Amino acid sequence: MYELTINQLSQAEFLSQYWQKRPLLIKGGFTEFEDPIEPEELAGLAMEESIESRLITNHNNDWQSFHGPFEDFAKLTDQHSTLLVQAVDHWHPIAAQLLEPFRFIPNWRIDDLMVSYSTPHGGVGPHLDQYDVFIIQGQGKRHWRVGLPDASLKQFAQNKSLLQVEQFNATIDAVLEPGDILYIPPGCPHEGYAVENALNYSVGFRAPDQKDFLSGFADHLIDSETGNTRYSDPMLSLRDSKGELSSQEVAGIQALMQDALNDPDQLKHWLGAMLSQPKHDMDLAPLETPLQHTELESYITPNDIIERAGGVRAIYQKLADSIVLSVNGETFNLALKHLEAIKLLTDFPCFSASMLEESLNCIEFAQMLTKLINEGTYFLQEDD
Repeated sequence: MYELTINQLSQAEFLSQYWQKRPLLIKGGFTEFEDPIEPEELAGLAMEESIESRLITNHNNDWQSFHGPFEDFAKLTDQHSTLLVQAVDHWHPIAAQLLEPFRFIPNWRIDDLMVSYSTPHGGVGPHLDQYDVFIIQGQGKRHWRVGLPDASLKQFAQNKSLLQVEQFNATIDAVLEPGDILYIPPGCPHEGYAVENALNYSVGFRAPDQKDFLSGFADHLIDSETGNTRYSDPMLSLRDSKGELSSQEVAGIQALMQDALNDPDQLKHWLGAMLSQPKHDMDLAPLETPLQHTELESYITPNDIIERAGGVRAIYQKLADSIVLSVNGETFNLALKHLEAIKLLTDFPCFSASMLEESLNCIEFAQMLTKLINEGTYFLQEDD
C-alpha cells in the first residue's frame, strides 16, 4: 500500500493551506515508488472498446489528438507522443490502490485515476483544468511548470479536442522524479513534458457545476414522478400592463422551485444516487450463482477479507433516524446502528468480515450486502 507524505504537513494543514488555494510540489511524496502498471499493460487497456483513451502528438508544433480504442501504436513515436487512459482504477486493481492515500478528501469528490505514458518531449501542452488534481511521477522524469490563476490568460483550441492556453508565468518549475507528486488546484495553468520515457498518474477530483446539479435533480423529479406542485396565484389582481411578469411572480416561481429542494430526505437520496454513479461502465464479476441473504452467513467466514471492486463509488449520509448508503447509483436505507459497518464499506478498500459480525445478523443489512456481492461490487478476496 502507498503511504503519502506531504512535505512535513499534516493532512489538515494541507487542506487549510493549499487545497483549492495554491499549487504544491511534494518531493518524495511516495518513497521508493514502484509503478503499479507497465507501459505495455497501459497500451493493452487502450485497445479495449469500453475504455476511454487518447493519443496526443506534437511534431513541429502540429498538435494532433487521436481517440481510442487503438489497433496499433504506430503514432506513439519515439518522441513528442503521449498515450492517456482514463479511469484505470476501474480496470486495474493494483493501480486503483494509488487512490487510497488521497481519500482524506471525501470519497464523492474523487473522480478517477488517469495514467499517461509519454516519450521524450511528449505532453498535452499548456492548459488549465477546472478541478483539483494530484500528479504522481512514475518511471522516468517529467518537467513541469505550474502558474497561479490568471483571468487574462487566453484559451485556444489546437484542434476540436485539445484546448490549451498561452504561455504563463510559473511559480513551480521543476523536474519530477519517481515518487514526486504535484498538486494543482482548479484554474492553475500548467504544462508537463517528458524528459525521458515516463509514466504519470493523475488523481482527479469531481467538481459538478450548477447545471450538473440542477439538470440531475430535474431528471430525478421526472423519474420519481414528484415535483408536481403547480404554480398558483389566488391573490391575483388587476394591473395596468398585461405583458408584465411582475417581481412578485418571479419570486413565486423561484419559491416554487426552491420548495422542490426543501425535502431533505428526498434531496439526500437523489444526491447519494447521483454522486455515487460510476464514471464509466465497470467490468464487475457478479456471482455465477446468486446468493440468497439467508446463505450469506455460511458464504462468509470471519477469516474472509471483503474487498471493494476498483472504481466502485460508495458514500453514506445520515438522516434523522436512519442512514442512506449509496453504491454505484443505488441507495439503501439502513438503521443507524449499522453506521460502523457502513463505514467499513465506504472508507476502506478491504476489511475483515469478522468486523461485520453483528450487522450480518440483521436481515436488512444482510439483504443489502448480499445484493452488492451478487453484483460484484464487493467480493471475497482470494487466497494467494
